[in-house]
Amino acid sequence: MLFLQQAPRYLFFTGKGGVGKTSLACATALHLAEQGRQVLLVSTDPASNIGQVFGLGIGNRITPIPAVPGLAALEIDPQAAAGAYRDRIVGPVRGVLPDTVVQSIEEQLSGACTTEIAAFDEFTALLTDVALTQQFEHIVFDTAPTGHTIRLLQLPGAWSGFLAAGKGDASCLGPLAGLEKQREQYQAAVAALADSRHTRLILVARAQPATLREVARTQAELAAVGLTQQHLVINGVLPQAEAAADPLAQAIHAREQVALQHIPAELAGLPRDTVALKPFNLVGLDALRQLLTDARVADAGMPADPIAGDLVAQPLLALVDAIAADGHGLVMLMGKGGVGKTTMAAALAAELARRGLPVHLTTSDPAAHLAETLAGSLANLSVSRIDPQEVTRLYRQQVLQTRGAQLDAAGRALLEEDLRSPCTEEIAVFQAFSRVIREAGKKFVVMDTAPTGHTLLLLDATGAYHREVARQMGDKGLHFTTPMMQLQDPRQTKVLIVTLAETTPVLEAAHLQDDLRRAGIEPWAWIINNSVAASHAQSPLLRRRAANELEQIAAVRSRYAGRLAVVPLLSDEPVGIDKLQQLIRLSRRED
Repeated sequence: MLFLQQAPRYLFFTGKGGVGKTSLACATALHLAEQGRQVLLVSTDPASNIGQVFGLGIGNRITPIPAVPGLAALEIDPQAAAGAYRDRIVGPVRGVLPDTVVQSIEEQLSGACTTEIAAFDEFTALLTDVALTQQFEHIVFDTAPTGHTIRLLQLPGAWSGFLAAGKGDASCLGPLAGLEKQREQYQAAVAALADSRHTRLILVARAQPATLREVARTQAELAAVGLTQQHLVINGVLPQAEAAADPLAQAIHAREQVALQHIPAELAGLPRDTVALKPFNLVGLDALRQLLTDARVADAGMPADPIAGDLVAQPLLALVDAIAADGHGLVMLMGKGGVGKTTMAAALAAELARRGLPVHLTTSDPAAHLAETLAGSLANLSVSRIDPQEVTRLYRQQVLQTRGAQLDAAGRALLEEDLRSPCTEEIAVFQAFSRVIREAGKKFVVMDTAPTGHTLLLLDATGAYHREVARQMGDKGLHFTTPMMQLQDPRQTKVLIVTLAETTPVLEAAHLQDDLRRAGIEPWAWIINNSVAASHAQSPLLRRRAANELEQIAAVRSRYAGRLAVVPLLSDEPVGIDKLQQLIRLSRRED
């Protein structure tokens, strides 16, 4: 593997949920340790499962892996880090400042920006505290800091005074206000990340157009903030030998090869490795040792149909019937990038429109390609896209014309700098989102949301807006409805969580469900997409993967989902209105 050659001290694996970055990070750490190196494996993923991979509890402490001399692991808990970070900022002023001021500070620190920054705060010590990590020759990170986090830390040093003076239109200023005392440590950490002699970033993707586009955006975003020492790993590629006697495997192999032939230009010049799809779950040392090898795994003699009688779920059609019965409402598709939210949103919208119901299909995902997925038009169906760049431009313009008009030159310059922060985009998208969902009182609004982290920021903004309106309107005794109230009302909003029947996507979807419940939003249904277990594959490798999916499907059905649809992996991409409507009827049902 090219990314393992002359490995530097720091290796960062980044990619969307379900692409296999945890497995690759664990396999890399094991490989280096078995070469006699001292290695620390670190996860900053809130859904970390590296303890499960190695079969022991790890948590937020450096823990030796007994079965692998030289290897230790650490799981940073972003939520716990965010709580400690908030306490450090709010604690000294609690009881000193008025309660309303303390409440305002806490609200500014309640969002996903704080969680992201606090996690970075935790692992900067691993990059800058020599005494803490000096015994390790390599530190392998599962989940790198995003370009979003690094851009926040590169903003000017005058936020605190600007915020205290009440001049700024708050975006990320609250979470950032507590960073000033540690600025030198953060600058050293960012410098270490950008130093190609010591740091290598491994971008992990699947051979699928959507995930390749997403990792191309990540590549450009991180390169823009100085992280240029990048490698690309295409994970989970179906071996050509599996396509010999299985039409489904043939189609998958052909699709993957086309995706690789049309790889985005940003990725084409990067050093690239390809890792073959494995038939087994990547848990345990033996499985990890086989991940980075090209040796073909022998067929274990799976039966022709390992799933008979085990897959019980409502078909997607049953979910559409229940949604259509309401006549109107907001339908939100949520989940990590790469799980098929755009396809599911387009299929649901097309089926509702086919029934003569008015439907507005929209997206807040910058990577979504609704028009390409629909590949046609349909009566009763309108399609739109919330363009993050355009709505952000209009939002900046509005703030500068209102708040900025009252500032002197220095204050206006600081406001303009703050408005270039990434959180500004989230606020602008939220405003556009609020306008769209008002339509759901008269028609169906089907929304393909952005990847989960961005969506939760959006919901944070919705909650803050709701609380402010409630304070203002409640004092006057007036009736009001905020976007958050609409999201919390199951008669008006149905949230469908989309995932894959794999360990990490299911864990991430479960965490998303917990986050939604904390916001008072109860998910209405789950959709397991691209299920091999529902496709009756004949390839030995795919049959074994189908059997492995059953545990995840059973977990979703018994522990997480009140309603569940399982959508099969298809030979043909579900592109075009006819194929999308066929997809609605393809979910397997055994009642």
